[in-house]
Order: sequence, then structure tokens, then C-alpha cells
Amino acid sequence: MIKIVLADDQALVRAGFRALLDAQPGMTVVAEASDGAQALRLVAEHEPDVVLMDIRMPGMDGLAATREMPPGPKVIILTTFELDEYVFEALRGGASGFLVKDTEPAELIQAVRVVAGGDALLSPGVTRRLIAEYASRAKEPHHTRDLGPLTDREREVLALVGTGMTNDEIAGELFMSPATAKTHVSRTMMKLHARDRAQLVVIAYESGLVRPGWI
Repeated sequence: MIKIVLADDQALVRAGFRALLDAQPGMTVVAEASDGAQALRLVAEHEPDVVLMDIRMPGMDGLAATREMPPGPKVIILTTFELDEYVFEALRGGASGFLVKDTEPAELIQAVRVVAGGDALLSPGVTRRLIAEYASRAKEPHHTRDLGPLTDREREVLALVGTGMTNDEIAGELFMSPATAKTHVSRTMMKLHARDRAQLVVIAYESGLVRPGWI
């Protein structure tokens, strides 16, 4: 059973999500929060698998709450705009992906299953646009990550993940099998202590492997 906490300051939005998710086999909404601070308290109490987190809430917003989220639950950021200025910061803070609030019900359900299963919720196209938008406004990379543990091949793979490539696309680019590409991605995540692919995208940019104009 996938346990879910909903965090949104609009009761009507929460009610709609709850009705949809509770109707799905293998899913249950265990709690609802109207701000980030309440979300953190409910996460500690219920230990959910997934948190659907509105990025803009009064008091502690979704960005701050995501940064303080304990290990365990996967956070899906809910936003009104696909390229919200805070989305990249939320991914940096530990979110596993994001959805626009007017997404189709089937996409929301699939998103919860994908993230609960340990994968990042970032389509390559959205990843490319998100990085391009962020990078166009940013200054020099922060260089906050040590890539020393990576092999040269793993650095290549990380750079391609950062540009939004799928495992199949990476395999084609580097002339290897998709299974080998997946293995390299998994080892890179392990060495960099990244929770999922979304974290690799952030690291790729912050380390300087991905720069404006590459996307």
C-alpha cells in the first residue's frame, strides 16, 4: 500500500486529490496538511511513501518543507506553472519531480506509482526545458559537488543525464547497451549519494558538467 500525505493550502484541491487517490487500488491518503510545517509533522507521524507538496503555501512553503523533509518519503512538487522559478530549487532540495496542478488524473496516479517505486518523475523534455530556463538566469556553476569518485565514463553518463537523456539515448550516444547505460547511471547515483535521477540532473549542472547552451 502506497501511503500519501497531501500538502496544499486549498481544501478543495486536497479533496479532489484525496478522492482520486483513495479510489485507486494500492493507494491511501493518510493525512492532509495546509502548510509546510504541518506537512512535516504529519510525515513524522504517518511515515508516508509519497508527499504531494504544493510549492506555494502560506507560512512554511513547499520549498522550505522539502528541504527539511526526513529521509524516506518521496516528494512530488505541485505547481501551477511547469517552469515555476522554485521548481529547480525544490529538486535541489530533494524533490523527486513535479507536476502541474491541472495534470490529467491518470498522469497523477502514474506519477505517484513511479516515484513510490524509486524513480524520478522528470520527462526528458521537461528536464531539458527546466535546466535551460534555470541556466539562462544563473551565474557560474556552484561547484558544490565532488565528482572525484566517478570514472571518466561515469562523468560522461552524468553529463548526458543532466541534458535530459534517457538510458536508451545515453546508450546510443556512447555506443553501449541500454542495460550498461542503466548500470552506469545506478553506480553514479550510488557514488554521489543521489536519491534519484532528478538529483543527478541538479548535480550535473552544479558541477559544471552541464552549462547554458548545451541543452
